[in-house]
Amino acid sequence: MRTIRSRTFTADKAWDALDIAVIEGASVRLHWTDQPYKWHVNDGEEIFVVLDGRVDMHYRDDSGEHVVALEAGDLFHADVGDAHVAHPVGAARILVIERAGSI
Repeated sequence: MRTIRSRTFTADKAWDALDIAVIEGASVRLHWTDQPYKWHVNDGEEIFVVLDGRVDMHYRDDSGEHVVALEAGDLFHADVGDAHVAHPVGAARILVIERAGSI
């Protein structure tokens, strides 16, 4: 067993991650970032939890592009095929649970 203090986690570069576990094909990773990710579509579902900081999550659907502001404690669920990209506002720590090997 181990305790992870997400508020003290940092990384060498944006979107580096601490691999926490792989649970029946899903990865659980703690990310630190101060830079946007990239537009992507996962091949499985993704749970995105802001632990510290603020993230503007951009996503696309049939009606266009949208942005939702996520703060510490907020979760974002992307289903298979949902196009999205995270833009942190300053530094953020994020827990991501998704299919192992997903982008």
